[in-house]
Amino acid sequence: MPSQTPRPAARFFLVPAAAAFALFSLTHSAVAQEKATIGFVKNVKGTATVTTDGQAVQAQPGTPLHQGSELKTDAQSSMGVMFKDNTMMSFGPSTVLTVDNYLYEPSQGKLKLGARMGKGTLNYVSGVIAKLQPEAVTIQTPTGMIGVRGTQFLLKVSEE
Repeated sequence: MPSQTPRPAARFFLVPAAAAFALFSLTHSAVAQEKATIGFVKNVKGTATVTTDGQAVQAQPGTPLHQGSELKTDAQSSMGVMFKDNTMMSFGPSTVLTVDNYLYEPSQGKLKLGARMGKGTLNYVSGVIAKLQPEAVTIQTPTGMIGVRGTQFLLKVSEE
């Protein structure tokens, strides 16, 4: 009976194909997990951070913002940010704000900006979302909620 030996060429092609598939799967899932950029830090004075998915980075001009990002300034610090719809927010010292919801697809009528402010000061200037659909913008505080109906407001939330 003739002996059959495995064909090395067949094994050679299977290993790279499996490795390529594994690499594609990892790359595809990493891309799917990336969050869309919804805005950027415009300026920082002192020390500020942007934390997204548990990853804190020192804020500096150009730092991207994402849905779920927590924006925080230290004492004696300030930060300005701009969102894709041209909404501008300026934070004073010791401020914490989290962007809970952000949806900006005006051609499809999908607009929303929802944030939660724990403490500090905020100067808000409306962008396109508030101009097209004012009821789509809300800022929640520990004691209430602000619905945006104008173009600018100041907010101060004291620590309890």
